[in-house]
Amino acid sequence: MGHAKSFHVRFFTQSIRSLQEIYALDIPRIFNITESAHRIHNPFTPDKFATLGTALRLASGVRVLDLGSGSGEMLCTWARDHGIVGTGIDMSPLFTEQAKLRAEELGVTHQVNFIHNDASGYISDEKADVAACVGATWIGGGVAGTIELLAKSLRTGGIILIGEPYWRQLPPTEDIAKKCLANSISDFLGLSELVASFGNLGYDVVEMVLANQDGWDRYEAAKWLTMRRWLEKNPDDELAGEIRSRLSTEPERHTAYTREYLGWGVFALMPRLNLENA
Repeated sequence: MGHAKSFHVRFFTQSIRSLQEIYALDIPRIFNITESAHRIHNPFTPDKFATLGTALRLASGVRVLDLGSGSGEMLCTWARDHGIVGTGIDMSPLFTEQAKLRAEELGVTHQVNFIHNDASGYISDEKADVAACVGATWIGGGVAGTIELLAKSLRTGGIILIGEPYWRQLPPTEDIAKKCLANSISDFLGLSELVASFGNLGYDVVEMVLANQDGWDRYEAAKWLTMRRWLEKNPDDELAGEIRSRLSTEPERHTAYTREYLGWGVFALMPRLNLENA
């Protein structure tokens, strides 16, 4: 009886720890604050996702896996507009909940599923027609590692989507690159170099849709009102000082640097076709 009780105590303790680990899984709180009102957590706008869905020739029943799915706008609108089915994985409990609410709002809860989890290393049990990581290539340690990860969930003949920044114009100094929130100029490639890099990894680029400066404004400027409203309600929060500093500096930084130097796009890739085996 004592052994049974000991087992149940250990099981209960381990279960509690597992739940604590699950609920502790999150992105840095600063992003949950500044992007809490965002539906899209990158420089794409709704029309760009609509263009991408049409460009990919999505059809009803196409299965999409989205690693780093944020608030679920891509999957939810594609489910509504094209009839796709899909799964989104994201580390933020807030964004995952927002994605579920968006699915309810658009009436697509039977088509899409959002899971709060770490997308790093995630491999789907069911192969996807489209495997995407749109703006979170850190999950694979960079573009190459993320493509390798997505390929493990992709059916033969499927498409990989990679969302990634590139230099619209090369920063003249490392200091300017840092003001674009890069660690160095070498963090990103120019557009043609980025496209060529996919070929070097053994992939054909079969489509692309690029963000524009208006999209950058919607991604960055939308944070400013969110930060202001948050400060009004949370003046004594431990992050209030950092939020106040960002609200003071981000508008100028964005308009002077990110908006001018940094581009962003989603690139559709398929393994390079070997004509000898075609």
